[in-house]
Amino acid sequence: MRYDAIIVGGGHNGLVCAAYLARAGRRVLVLERREMLGGCAVTEEVWPGYKVSTGAYLVSLMQERIVRELELEKHGYQVLPKDPAFFSVYPDGRHLFFWQDERKTLAEIAKFSKRDAEQFPKYEAWLEGLARIVESLLLVTPPALPPKKPSDFIDYLKLLAKFRGLGPREITGLVKIFTQSAADLLDEWFESPEIKVTLATDGVIGANGGPRSQGTAYILMHHCMGGVNGKRGLWGFVRGGMGAVSEAIASAARAAGAEIKTSAAVAKLLVRDGKTYGVAMANGDEFHAPIVASNLDPKQTFLNLADSRDLEPEFLQSIRHFRVEGTSLKMNLALDGLPDFTALPGTPGPQHGATMHICPSIDYVERAWDDAKYGRPSQNPLLEMTCASMYDDALAPKGKHLMGIFLQYAPYTLRDATWDDLREPYGDRVLEVISEYAPNMRDIVLERQVLSPLDLERRFGISGGNIFHGEMGLDQMFVLRPVAGWARYKTPINGLWLCGSGAHPGGGVMGAPGFNAAREILK
Repeated sequence: MRYDAIIVGGGHNGLVCAAYLARAGRRVLVLERREMLGGCAVTEEVWPGYKVSTGAYLVSLMQERIVRELELEKHGYQVLPKDPAFFSVYPDGRHLFFWQDERKTLAEIAKFSKRDAEQFPKYEAWLEGLARIVESLLLVTPPALPPKKPSDFIDYLKLLAKFRGLGPREITGLVKIFTQSAADLLDEWFESPEIKVTLATDGVIGANGGPRSQGTAYILMHHCMGGVNGKRGLWGFVRGGMGAVSEAIASAARAAGAEIKTSAAVAKLLVRDGKTYGVAMANGDEFHAPIVASNLDPKQTFLNLADSRDLEPEFLQSIRHFRVEGTSLKMNLALDGLPDFTALPGTPGPQHGATMHICPSIDYVERAWDDAKYGRPSQNPLLEMTCASMYDDALAPKGKHLMGIFLQYAPYTLRDATWDDLREPYGDRVLEVISEYAPNMRDIVLERQVLSPLDLERRFGISGGNIFHGEMGLDQMFVLRPVAGWARYKTPINGLWLCGSGAHPGGGVMGAPGFNAAREILK
C-alpha cells in the first residue's frame, strides 16, 4: 500500500509529526514496534489495578503551540499541576519545601539562609529571562553548518536578529549557561548547601555528568523551560499517566486522517538510487512512501534501519561517535501506604505530592557521579521520587499508591558486572537508602519494577538507555545535533528525515522535534 509519508516509531514526537503532516492533507502511516503507542511516554498496567508511567513521569516542556493547534485537551490531555514542587530531606532532620506560592517558598529558604531567600526571586527572574531567549529557538530549524548557499547565510542573520536586543548581562548569562557547571552557576547566587543541591538536581537529571561537570548549567535551564497551564517553570502529572499524552496526540493525528499501526516492527528502510521509497517490516510486508520520518534515535536509524552502503563512511563514523550511553535508572513501586519521613512524620502529607529528593549536598551528588565514571552504580544515589496517585486516584487500587523513582547514577556500561545480575540487588540498595530517611519504606513495598539503562534500551528501543536519545552536551546540540551538517531533520538519504529527540532541540516530552520535522518536510 502506498502513502505520502511513513513515520517509524509511535513515540510522542513521531505522533506530533504525523498529526501535522495529516493536517496538511498528506496520507500518513505510523508504525510502532510495541503493542502500545508513546515510546517512553506510556501508561502500562504493570500489576493488576496499577497504571504505571513506566518511563517518562512528569510533563512541563510540551509546547503550548502544539497543545493548542492539535487541540489536545479535546482529545483528553489534562495536566494536574504539582504543588509543592520539591520536598528535600537532610541527614540532620531538617526539610525544605518549594511551593507554587513564592512567599511560602521564600519562607522555607529563609530557614536555611535569609540571604538566599532575598536572592531567589532575582535568580528566578534571571534564569527565566535566559530561558525565554533559548525557548525562542525550540521551534526553529538550526541553520546549516557549514553554510554553503546564500540562503544559509540568511538563516544565520535571522538567528543573530533574535539576539539583537540583548545587553551585556544577558549575553554573559548565556555564555555561562552554556559553559558552566550547575554547581559553579549556583555558587554565584546562593550560600546554603541545601538550597544549592535542591536546585542542582535539574542540572544532572538524565545527564552524563555531576553537578561540577561543565555543561550541566544548560541541562538545569532546559528543565526550567516550559510550564503548566500558563505558569512557567511548573511541572505536572498527566491524568491517566504519561500514556495519555501520547494517546491525545494519536487521537488528534487520527482525526486528521493518519493511520496508526501498533505491533508493527520495521526491519529496514527501502532505498533505491540514494532515495527511500518505503520500509520493509519484520514480517516481510512492505509499505511504500517517498517520505520516511524516523522517530528512532540516530544510532537506531542509521546503524540498524538504514543500510551502511547507502551512507558515506564519514557520516557513519560521526553517528558511531554520537554519545548515547545513559546513566539513569527508573524504579516503579506499588505501595501499601506512603513513606513516613523522620524529618516530617505523618502520611499523607504535602511532601507526598512533591518531587521528593534524597540528595543532601552537592558533594553527595558529585560522589555519586564518581562511582558512575568508573562503571559502578552510585552507592549513594541521587533519588527523585514522585507519587502520581496523590493526584490521580484512578492509577492505583483504593488505599494503595504508586511511586516512581528516577535515579542518578546507573551507568549503561558496568565494570565487572552485568545489569541482569545487578538489577535486583541494586533495587534493594535503593530501598535501603530511602529507609535511612523513611524507615517504613521496605515494609510498604508490594511490587517493584527496576529498569536499568539496559532495560530502558530493551523496552523502549533507545540506544544506551539514554532518555534524551543522545547526550545533550554543547557539542551535540543545535547545529551539531545529531552531527554537523545534518541538523535540519533531513538526512543523507533522500526522503529520510529525523523527527525524534536525537534531533534539535533534544529530549523531554516537548513535541518540538516532531513539529519542526513536519514543517521542514512540508516545505
